[in-house]
Amino acid sequence: MLLEHINGPKDLKNLTVPQLDELAAEIRSFLIEKLSVTGGHLAPNLGVVELTLAMHYLFDSPTDKFIYDVGHQSYVHKILTGRKDQFDTLRQYKGLCGFVKRSESEHDVWEAGHSSTSLSAAMGMALARDLKGETNKVVAVIGDGALTGGMALEALNHIGHEKKNLLVILNDNEMSIAPNVGALHHYLSKIRTDRHYQKAKEELNQFLKKIPAIGGTLSKTAERLKDSVKYLLVSGILFEQFGFTYFGPVDGHDIPQLLEVLEQAKNATGPVMVHVVTTKGKGYSPAEADSHKWHGISPYKIESGQVLKAVGPPMYTEVFSEALIDLAKEDKRIVAVTPAMPGGSGLLKFAELFPGRMIDVGIAEQHAATLCAAMAMEGLKPVYAVYSTFLQRAYDQVVHDICRQNLNVIFAIDRAGFVGPDGETHHGVYDIAYLRHVPNMVLMMPKDENELRRMMKTAVDYNDGPIAIRYPRVNGVGVEIEKEMHPIPIGSWETVREGDSSVILAIGPMVAVAEEAAEQLKREGQNVRIVNARFVKPLDEAMLLQLAKEGQSMIVLEEGSEQGGLGSAILEFYSQRGISGLNIRIIGVPDVFVEHGSIKEQRQETGLTAERVCKELRALKPVLRQRANGTA
Repeated sequence: MLLEHINGPKDLKNLTVPQLDELAAEIRSFLIEKLSVTGGHLAPNLGVVELTLAMHYLFDSPTDKFIYDVGHQSYVHKILTGRKDQFDTLRQYKGLCGFVKRSESEHDVWEAGHSSTSLSAAMGMALARDLKGETNKVVAVIGDGALTGGMALEALNHIGHEKKNLLVILNDNEMSIAPNVGALHHYLSKIRTDRHYQKAKEELNQFLKKIPAIGGTLSKTAERLKDSVKYLLVSGILFEQFGFTYFGPVDGHDIPQLLEVLEQAKNATGPVMVHVVTTKGKGYSPAEADSHKWHGISPYKIESGQVLKAVGPPMYTEVFSEALIDLAKEDKRIVAVTPAMPGGSGLLKFAELFPGRMIDVGIAEQHAATLCAAMAMEGLKPVYAVYSTFLQRAYDQVVHDICRQNLNVIFAIDRAGFVGPDGETHHGVYDIAYLRHVPNMVLMMPKDENELRRMMKTAVDYNDGPIAIRYPRVNGVGVEIEKEMHPIPIGSWETVREGDSSVILAIGPMVAVAEEAAEQLKREGQNVRIVNARFVKPLDEAMLLQLAKEGQSMIVLEEGSEQGGLGSAILEFYSQRGISGLNIRIIGVPDVFVEHGSIKEQRQETGLTAERVCKELRALKPVLRQRANGTA
């Protein structure tokens, strides 16, 4: 076994090219075996085995900088840089991260869980290198899906202008998570299928070299002739017009060919683009057959490809999907919009039923938001289905284009709260803080799956501006689903448990945590009231004033940032009305980035547990007694 002797990139240098092919097969077997237990991003990594081997074989990491876009295709890089023995802990609590992580290794030089950042980062490192007088190589690996992101196109423009020595490897597998969309995708398809372009270009170069140099006129004529051939063979030589020297397309699974082209690229000056064509899921038939499903996968059986999933109530994403379909059957104004996440956002079935009313814009969150604004302005009901962490990327468009114009856009914000193994780049714990302060926004979160359906109906019926529903990446609680969806009065909270000793104001999945705490305290003689504070904006002002009148001590429980969250909103409410002397404590996500693990472990780490709630409420008991005695 070659792999057991690979403990760092230097160990690759002693191998022959045929041995690299052997090692590639071993790495694929290793990934398939390890991820069958831990789960993870299998298909993207199976597709870049040979490419990653070739990179580490020719370049000298970490002196040469490898910058991976998103980073979910970095498992092979981790294996080759001394971390293969940690793969049993992949995406586990305190274990190996599923993305590039600077604290793990000196070979991890850039972190990203969102797409389209690698080219800007590479340009920054190339500029820094030159200013420091260093000579190392900078290599960015970006997928064809990520290349559609506006940030990537901005970086391409700047790189081509500055002419810095920088290598961009375009990993073209025709996929991001879902199949790619857009004009750039079709352009790459044309290059990918045109096998005559590169050969003709090379033959023309050889011909021109044989012509004696007889002045500048012939030289200029030759360059125009080369350009004409380019345009004749492939329409719009986009990357060369951006200022790149273009190589490709190259078979990303042919190591000799990869080494040859990367060697040429390594020795070239200025920005270089190497277009590598790979197969997502390469070497494992279930992943090749359905690379969308196997992009990020739960534990599975290797032989059959059967995914091992726990049986239980439906995920909130599924509930959202069914509710949207039910509403769309009755309301033809409803249009679903997603930035390259039709599967993850639960829109695949919707797309089958209403193909003209499901719009996948690709990795373009900002564009999606403004698109929704314009459709709403024309009388449609756009539903922007997006993960909380990705909506962050469209903040300006939410403020400037949607909320400022008070347009009827529905935000279906998936993955709100902790997301488990994907970790800190994907947690949806900041959306309350960055949405609730924007004028005209309505923001709500359900305590269970039936309430999510009711909130969907509420949102569709609402015609006074933007409205957002946030829901978590967990299974529902198993309540009965009402067939008919009844709207909820905007800004209304509900008391789900009566009590007289203190109050827990909880939101979303934290209502269940509050119930658990209340049961524990009931055995100790405390009767705690629980309020489902389902609207973060607007607040239920009447209930808050009544609680203040009663002098109730309160705990605000939320799976979101303590700074700027629901608790902050309640404190602001009382402060603005001059109400003081209340005992209010906030239990939320503290001011730290919470790393990967299970959601249960993440809640334990941050104190979002029934035990913590009980501890805080016990500490409030003496205060209540003092008040009862008239001494507080």
